[in-house]
Amino acid sequence: MREVCIISAGIGSRWGKYNGSLIEMMSEASLEAIDDAGTDKIDAVFVANMTAGRINNQTALSSALIDYLNLFPAVGATIENGPASGATAARIGYMAVLSGLHDIVMITGGEKMRVAPNPVITDSIATILHPEAEYIHGITLPSLGALLTRLYFEKYGITSEDLARIAIKNHSNGLKNNKAHIQKKISMEEILLSQEAKNKNPVIADPLHLYDMCPITDGAASIIMCSMDKAKEISQKPLIKFAGTGQGMDTMAVHERDDPIFFKAVKDATDQALSMAGLKREDIDFAEVHDAFEILEIAQLESAGFYEFGKAHLAIRNGETEITGRFPVNTSGGLKARGHPVGATGVAQLCEIVWQLRGEAGERQISNNPKHGYAINFGGFGNNVVATILSRV
Repeated sequence: MREVCIISAGIGSRWGKYNGSLIEMMSEASLEAIDDAGTDKIDAVFVANMTAGRINNQTALSSALIDYLNLFPAVGATIENGPASGATAARIGYMAVLSGLHDIVMITGGEKMRVAPNPVITDSIATILHPEAEYIHGITLPSLGALLTRLYFEKYGITSEDLARIAIKNHSNGLKNNKAHIQKKISMEEILLSQEAKNKNPVIADPLHLYDMCPITDGAASIIMCSMDKAKEISQKPLIKFAGTGQGMDTMAVHERDDPIFFKAVKDATDQALSMAGLKREDIDFAEVHDAFEILEIAQLESAGFYEFGKAHLAIRNGETEITGRFPVNTSGGLKARGHPVGATGVAQLCEIVWQLRGEAGERQISNNPKHGYAINFGGFGNNVVATILSRV
């Protein structure tokens, strides 16, 4: 079977507020990836995006990006799978190269969200929920995150301090990432324990506070992948193999699941990716997980099988998921600090894994010479999930 490599990664401008157009922002990330790859001979471009049609009044993004960058005769398609659009586009790009249909493909994710008011963004993201059982009743992603948090609090004794520890860790990692949206050190006293914290860190959806959630972000990310043989010809960098991919599904309506704490789709996607890569969970050196709400960092680590249920928060208390810990999680800063431009997030997770495996992550570089990295891109509220494993050759 043909082997596939990621030969470049790019994020372009720092995430946060972007003053140009969506296509300009995605082009910056794409050009950074093209420069890193050392080639602009792209056969296909897959663009990941969720909200541009509604928020930016623009569709046909792959056509626009190819035209803007003059990548003809490359062909293109735009991929939408909610918050998992980025990893889904990478999965489709992988299949295109694996099949032999294309030799070199570029996957670019982008979202320009800060042009719209927060209620519009919240409503736009909520359209990924069940249209009749959830959305029309005013259910939003923060409300589901709050309900999940309450279940974890009651069943496993997790506290607001445990969530704050994740935010503190991810903010610390974001400080080391010059492309991260939020570059600010925070402390337990500052965001939770002091009288001032009540104003700086208000409750948004009880028991979730402002610092338990990711920001609304403009941002883009891009990777280029090709066959292993082609990578050996054109790349001067360490080869990073696209080792495993998996996609799991579950009911859209959360109340229809047997156990709302267990994300079956996360486990299924992870099992598939590990099986394809020929690896076990203990072989994975670090992870990028989808912490749109900090409880999800705990929930995904447990549903994926890296920790037993009720144990991940204890590992976090012990520092295991720090950059210097046994199993670093979200070295990029995660969605919490790097940011969450929905369609770009899954691609950015893969960028971070590429940089870590190459040893190019700078101040946030993991020191134990990592070989295998794992990412989980969380679609819907855990009903459509994509897991990816990259390995250094």
